[in-house]
Amino acid sequence: METDESQRVVPFQLQFDKPLASQIKIAEWNPEKDLLAMVTEDSKLLLHRFNWQRLWTISPGRSITSLCWRPDGKAIAVGLEDGTVSLHDVENGKLLRSLKSHTVAVVCLNWEEDGQQIRDDFGSMSTYEDRTSRFFPPAPRVPRIQGLVSGDTGFMDDTEYSFQDLSSSSQQRFNILCSGDRDGIICFSIFGSFPIGKIDIHACCVPSSDTQFECRLLNASIHKVALSKDLCRLVVMCSGELIKYREESENKQMAGRGMHGLHCLALDTSIFWKRKSELHQVAQQASNIEEMTEVIRASLSVMSKQWSDAMHTFHEKFDSLSNLIVRHGLDSSSQEEFLSLLGGARTSPPVHQFLVNSLGEAGVKRMSKVVCGAGKELQLVVLNHLQPAAEIIGFRIGELKGLSRWRAHYQSIGLDETLISTAAEKVGMIIVQVEWFMRLLSSVVQQFSNFFNWLLKCIKILMQEPSDQLLPYNSELVVIFLKFLYDQDPVRQLLEASDADQIIDIDMETMQRVKELSHFGGFSDCEYLRRTLAKQFHQMESSFNEAFLMPFTSISRKILCVDLLPLVPLPSSPVSLKIPTSVSYYEDAFQAVSYQQTCQGRFVDFISFQVPDASVSNIANCIAIVRGFTCDSSAVNKGNASLEALLLHIPDGYHCVDLSLYKESQIVLLLNDRTSSSESSGDACMMIVQATDLPFASISRPTCINYWKLHELKDSFIYLHMENEKVRSIPHSVIAPLAVSSSRGVACVFAARKRALVYILEEDEDEVSETE
Repeated sequence: METDESQRVVPFQLQFDKPLASQIKIAEWNPEKDLLAMVTEDSKLLLHRFNWQRLWTISPGRSITSLCWRPDGKAIAVGLEDGTVSLHDVENGKLLRSLKSHTVAVVCLNWEEDGQQIRDDFGSMSTYEDRTSRFFPPAPRVPRIQGLVSGDTGFMDDTEYSFQDLSSSSQQRFNILCSGDRDGIICFSIFGSFPIGKIDIHACCVPSSDTQFECRLLNASIHKVALSKDLCRLVVMCSGELIKYREESENKQMAGRGMHGLHCLALDTSIFWKRKSELHQVAQQASNIEEMTEVIRASLSVMSKQWSDAMHTFHEKFDSLSNLIVRHGLDSSSQEEFLSLLGGARTSPPVHQFLVNSLGEAGVKRMSKVVCGAGKELQLVVLNHLQPAAEIIGFRIGELKGLSRWRAHYQSIGLDETLISTAAEKVGMIIVQVEWFMRLLSSVVQQFSNFFNWLLKCIKILMQEPSDQLLPYNSELVVIFLKFLYDQDPVRQLLEASDADQIIDIDMETMQRVKELSHFGGFSDCEYLRRTLAKQFHQMESSFNEAFLMPFTSISRKILCVDLLPLVPLPSSPVSLKIPTSVSYYEDAFQAVSYQQTCQGRFVDFISFQVPDASVSNIANCIAIVRGFTCDSSAVNKGNASLEALLLHIPDGYHCVDLSLYKESQIVLLLNDRTSSSESSGDACMMIVQATDLPFASISRPTCINYWKLHELKDSFIYLHMENEKVRSIPHSVIAPLAVSSSRGVACVFAARKRALVYILEEDEDEVSETE
């Protein structure tokens, strides 16, 4: 280590020391902007600028368990206790999208972007053009009607930015969001919106050097996940019991009792790199289809609520006529009384009392405004939201159908032509149903209007007022309304979502025409007009889920565990042991390769963790650093694999609270004074260690089941000294998290006191220029 006095510089300057109402448990710097996202103990997400200006605060209503920025810094992913991953806009914190890929708490997130532009087989730049804008106006958004909400559909329904607008820039570069939950499940989603794979680390099998055995983890808990920048490798740091299995015929028997410890898994995710062009196109189409599906769902919900409210108002007023008829001892129905009034034969006392006293001229006008207004609102929702969304889905599913016929490229990722064709047929059916619904709605609204105009004229006659200025009415439509529409509501039947298979009555002539059109269009289902819009939408959505499940399943099968590195034994107590850990990748400039080659070896993994004092004898208060775990995974089975590692001994009197890789070449350690008698007293410090100058030693791994012998690193035992390293003292004892931003040269420390103190520290200008 350097001991020259000129090297003993204080690399950071204190910028802010701000109190917060609640302790911070998670913190992440924005990778592109001077923004710091923080999660408090009461599960609030705060976003601050570097000058400590608070931009927004949101509270999801559930405990926040993990946090991760999108690589371009325009959105942030939030993992929740119930297994939901929600995406929020950096500008205002609005919810953009939520995925329920997990069933338990999401404990870690990692969002990585491919650093290379997509190229075709000839080496030229390959860009995917979204042709939808050529044929369609801007995509519709979720409808909003005053006084009504569309419900929790997973998308924000009131924002000037849509998810499509926000994601357009990120979709120029392929990116993957990885999420790991408490039960050992890791999910992958493209652009954070399209689920593309899932793996259970308990089901991962790693062959050992002995071909008769394989290794597995039991009761594993994930700590960190890190996807390489070329998307080819995923490092999973987890704790659990490593078991060696022996294969005997069809049964697998456990060969001895395993040991509980901290381990690293290397997963082969090269399918993302090999098929990123195909996955990019499929994900873009599927994500937009999902967005338009939410628009249709919200439209149907709003339309059903709007019409239901209007019909409730109508029946609430007109049901009083039936009570009047009963009170007067008549045996007729409301329809018969109105038909009698229409024919001019007589005006019964109940009808006279209802029209003149109960309803009145103002009541008819108000009723006409409510019902006919609802009909017009439904027409606007269909024209501005539902219909254009269905047409865009039809176009996009057609694009996917064309891609699915390119079997050499797209069948390998699970895009099935038959399933896509079925989904395309369901979309076509719902488009036809929407056309039919619009004609029916227009007819019903016209009949309601005629009925109310006729009632208004009748009331004027009964009240002996002149009616020369009244609009003419169609008595035939009034008769049809009284006979067929007064009790039954065809609009409601088409909109309501019923679990039972509700069948809509269609005349034979219409059904014959439908069959002719279906056969002409190549469709196999001729009964779609007999289903409600909600039922048809459910079938369309189910066909999408089935079609997109195939790529999800195909990719999941191709994500395999290729290596396992036992790090250190841990106590098997039921209480979880919190160990400071860090997993990162950085580019090795000496092994950079061209885009034609796989990027294995270009990006070096960097694994750091604190060694528990009781885990290994004669080793205490140390930080272990391992690099090159995934660089040569193919050599593990040959028994000659090696990696580089060393141990850093923390200065006496201090213990590590948190650690992180900084600027891809430095390790930042957050240390507490062991002599502190309470959380509010004592001292702490931040230490920076130059990782590139450390003397790493080569460690061999004969088999994957043998635990890594830490004592083999006795020659690589590096003692850190406060006077030799770059250290910044902190006048309080501290707790995690330590947030580090390599792009802006800043860091922050959260001090544990009776109130939470946030320190933001910035690197000196001289130090920045020297490092850069």
